[in-house]
Amino acid sequence: MLSKIISSGIMGIDGYLVDVEVDLSNGLPVFDLVGLPDSAVKESRERVRTAIKNSGFTFPVKRITVNLAPAHMKKEGPAFDLPIAIGILCCMELFSPSVTEKILILGELSLDGSVRPVNGVLPMVYHAIQNGISHCIVPAENAEEAALVKGMKVYPVSHLKEVLFFLQGTKKIAPFVVDFESLFSKELEQSHMVDFSDVKGQENAKRALEIAASGTHNALLIGPPGTGKTMLAKRLSTILPDLTFEESIEITKIYSVSGLLQSKNTLIRQRPFRSPHHTISASALTGGGRIPRPGEISLAHNGVLFLDELPEFQRNALEIMRQPLEDGKVTIARVSGTLTYPANFMLIAAMNPCPCGYLGDGDRCRCSLNEITKYHNRISGPLLDRIDLMVELPALSYESLEQLSSGETSAQIKERVLKAQQMQLERYKNEYFYFNSQLGAAQIEQYCPLGEKEKTLMQSVFERMNLSARAYHKILKVARTVADLEGCPEITTKHIAEVIQYRSLDRKYGII
Repeated sequence: MLSKIISSGIMGIDGYLVDVEVDLSNGLPVFDLVGLPDSAVKESRERVRTAIKNSGFTFPVKRITVNLAPAHMKKEGPAFDLPIAIGILCCMELFSPSVTEKILILGELSLDGSVRPVNGVLPMVYHAIQNGISHCIVPAENAEEAALVKGMKVYPVSHLKEVLFFLQGTKKIAPFVVDFESLFSKELEQSHMVDFSDVKGQENAKRALEIAASGTHNALLIGPPGTGKTMLAKRLSTILPDLTFEESIEITKIYSVSGLLQSKNTLIRQRPFRSPHHTISASALTGGGRIPRPGEISLAHNGVLFLDELPEFQRNALEIMRQPLEDGKVTIARVSGTLTYPANFMLIAAMNPCPCGYLGDGDRCRCSLNEITKYHNRISGPLLDRIDLMVELPALSYESLEQLSSGETSAQIKERVLKAQQMQLERYKNEYFYFNSQLGAAQIEQYCPLGEKEKTLMQSVFERMNLSARAYHKILKVARTVADLEGCPEITTKHIAEVIQYRSLDRKYGII
């Protein structure tokens, strides 16, 4: 007898349907599994055999052939355990084959027949409903994740027998329902444990991060140890706009595929903040592996990627980021296929001015000019050219640390950021982009016009600082953001002058 169960696999962060075809025929007892399965899928034969036996059913002593179609795509992971087991039970005529014609089935099996959770349920269920499948059976731990897909009836199960009884019609399972309104309610939002008011002094750096948040610009913080570089970067996410539901779903898909979703936080509701250690490899940063998985830049999608001690990162890892910083996505080519992951993130980096960190302090710094030059040259000019703001953080005085009055709170800064971003959304409502950092060369001419005074200033700056065309355009884009923060429709010399100070450090430290 032949049966067909609908399941799903993962390619990148998108799902694709897999037909689990099971055939039982007379002959020597053999369990063949075909359709390009990986090791985890091949091992499902023993899990399925033992789970069926320990669930109280007799495993058929026949020739069993399981085909995972389409056969040209590599199948990986244990999510096919449950559909294979259900296919075998269907061939044993324990329920009608017509019952499973429009039901997606996913799940890993334990040896006792219990159903274990799997990764990537959200993109698989999302693809299924796009193809006309409106019912799915998933592990109970994955039910909330699957129910995020509107229109899908999700049946949570915890044991193989429970699935069989449901398909036989002898047991009912209530569909799992998610309260979408409560997902983004303020009561359920995790409160931030950090705030900009915690930072004493460093007003210039706070202003730069406010500009960066308003236009989604990249920033580099330079200063000696203990000046608050990491402290400021960790608070950047507190002034960014709240995620929309569509953005949350997109981020959740990436985390689901990576296996990073927590049971108590099925939907990612806060912008990601990723801070990898400087020993990270290039493939871990950008994504990779035999079957490529999302890297840190994709896990930071719609959020912040913080690289502390920037010169200590491997040079090849940093250079790989150059293209994603421009395109907002990363493409990884392997023998098994070419995958594209989203990587639209804000890059915030921090570094010391010299190897010891105390450049300019004659009593503490003993770094030679050659050592300082080598330290700065670890970061290439093309990468720094893609950073919009470079901010110097001086060492704090005792009076700054002891001041009683707190600075502005994150809520106050966030209010200004939201107003500036709303101006950009209104301005670019008929475009394919949203924020100033995404402006191309043609759009800069349209949306960043300069008067005669402004052109004269920009010409002088361009010649004196020997800027590249990219750096010139970045100054205009950041100046457009500064103007938006002040509610000005036009860019003035005041705005350009403020932005220029955020590009002067490359000359001071000789980085470029």
